[in-house]
Amino acid sequence: MNLTIYNSLSGEKEIFKSIHEKSVGMYVCGPTVYSNVHLGNVRTFMSFDFIYRSLVHLGYKVRYVRNITDAGHLTDDGDVDNDRFVKQSRLEKLEPMEIVQKYTVDFHRVLELFNFLPPTIEPTATGHILEQIELTQKLIDKGFAYESNKSVYFDVVEYNKRGLNYGELSRRNIEELFANTRDLDGQSEKKNPQDFALWKAASPAHIMRWNSPWGEGFPGWHLECTAMSTKYLGEKFDIHGGGMDLKFPHHECEVAQGKACNGTEPVNYWMHANMLTMNGQRMSKSTGNYILPMELVSGSNNFFEKAFHPTVVRFNFMQAHYRSVLDISNEAMVASEKGFQRLMEAMKVLSNATFPNASLSTFDLKAWKEKCYAALTDDFNSPILIAHLFEAVNFIFKLKDGKESISEIDLQDLKSLMNNFIFDILGLQNIEENNNAKLDQTLQVLIDLRNQARKSKNFELSDQIRDRLLAEGIELKDGREGTSYSIS
Repeated sequence: MNLTIYNSLSGEKEIFKSIHEKSVGMYVCGPTVYSNVHLGNVRTFMSFDFIYRSLVHLGYKVRYVRNITDAGHLTDDGDVDNDRFVKQSRLEKLEPMEIVQKYTVDFHRVLELFNFLPPTIEPTATGHILEQIELTQKLIDKGFAYESNKSVYFDVVEYNKRGLNYGELSRRNIEELFANTRDLDGQSEKKNPQDFALWKAASPAHIMRWNSPWGEGFPGWHLECTAMSTKYLGEKFDIHGGGMDLKFPHHECEVAQGKACNGTEPVNYWMHANMLTMNGQRMSKSTGNYILPMELVSGSNNFFEKAFHPTVVRFNFMQAHYRSVLDISNEAMVASEKGFQRLMEAMKVLSNATFPNASLSTFDLKAWKEKCYAALTDDFNSPILIAHLFEAVNFIFKLKDGKESISEIDLQDLKSLMNNFIFDILGLQNIEENNNAKLDQTLQVLIDLRNQARKSKNFELSDQIRDRLLAEGIELKDGREGTSYSIS
């Protein structure tokens, strides 16, 4: 079957054709590691983990690049003190690279908990400063960028004057962009309000700084991804992914940088995962409608009646298409847990039970298999795939009760297909088989969360974690070499 992908650039589903036969270059914008990874990020990265698994299963050799942004993430181009790493380092009284290390470790722990496959390459922004300086100089030489007060900006007006189209990905009109933007102080370094930073001069107090032809400074956020994606995937590659919130301005700027530098569209297929909401509302720290992944897994929150295993959370996320808004709630999680348990019970029946040999099957395995692959190749439609899996689940239970029959050949094929779809492609795990290892991982995350709370003098949260675990028969023991636990 032809694989189709919804391309954000064209706004349509397109038949996927890789640049190199049976090989795929895929770049996904990774985390900015200045705080704990939030649940919305997990949903985005899980979507592309599923896409990665699907491409591999479909026979592609995939080079999957997902970066770590560990420098230069400005909340706006006007104030270098709005660098998120600088702000967080002041807040926590740590060096910026201590912040980076702390939250990179948190990111990897969370993704491991949810059974993510690691990317092929995971480059960091700070590891590619030279490439970003070279790219900036190339844009200056081509007339698409200019220096101003030791900073360098991309010239959006010049880009459009040359017949290119800044705004093509997000479908924004440049005149409207200019009309809706005003310089508050009238003293901007930029020629045009929509110009964006390629390199920013560091203030005297700015710790993260590197030498460049324009003075000491640090790279702009948008430049990092262009430098890293082109280094590892080439000037033109197959798939670029990320959250819907990155389409503008981040990905729009990447399109402009790539076309200005190399004279070609940098990416053939732009893919964007939609947002995650909770109880029908956008998740936000300011409104209190907010939960961290570990709080959902541990049950240490005020939104859900109990803790939910990471693979149940993953199953819940996979029940929505990656381009659809996903809303989580207590009711939805409870329903997902029941659905997952039924799925695992069916797999247990399929694996262990013996059925009378039949010459003919009452289940049309060929048609079912085609439907499953039709869903998978239709823009990675995970909810439709899961719906088909439950058709097989219903058949398995009827088979157990003697109401259906299956031939030995079809039985072996069904076992193989169910294992492929459930474990290899959807990335789910059998909780019983992985209970001990996952318990250790989960408890270590909770211990780390408690230690952070104690360090921040949030003793209420620290005590709550200890007491909730104790109520479940898990006692935390603090000692000189750290915190251990015992289970009664």
